[in-house]
Amino acid sequence: MTSASAGPAYVPPRERCEECGFEYGPVSPSDAATALRSFGRRYRAPMTRFLDGEDGDALLRQRPSPGVWSALEYAAHVRDAVRFNGYMLRKTLTEDRPSLPAPNPEQTAVDNKYNEQDPATVASELEAQAEKVASLIESTEASAWERPADWGERGEFPALYFARNAVHEGHHHLLDVGRVLRHVREAARAEGR
Repeated sequence: MTSASAGPAYVPPRERCEECGFEYGPVSPSDAATALRSFGRRYRAPMTRFLDGEDGDALLRQRPSPGVWSALEYAAHVRDAVRFNGYMLRKTLTEDRPSLPAPNPEQTAVDNKYNEQDPATVASELEAQAEKVASLIESTEASAWERPADWGERGEFPALYFARNAVHEGHHHLLDVGRVLRHVREAARAEGR
């Protein structure tokens, strides 16, 4: 039993995302690097390929409902989430028990005007960020993956968590991009557009 003055209680990183089914535990550093490198291709397809007669730009920017991001906003979020997890990973690997900042994705989306960005640029930047994090992962020695970081109220997390979480962000939100595009396409068909 630890005392209250010992710091935040350890909260183990979640092992499985109930919404998308992503499992953290089986993802090795090598798997993470490979998955990250696949995101450029996997995100570019829905961001650049459209059916005949579709206004792709309008589809990407359309929100299916007021509280749900557009496909473009989800892709921009993934770009920034991969970058943020890469920052957290680098900090954990290079500093002794660093204190990590909490993300604020909603505010970041507003501040960076995600829905006003160019889709092709977002896809290219996502690919570049994923490559940077994949390269960092590949250059990390096996003994460093358990280095800890303090993530405030969330608890203590090992470096490997941030590599896996970057993959989870890309995996999870690619499903969101697909869902949003299906929804806005169905709504357009129902309206006869």
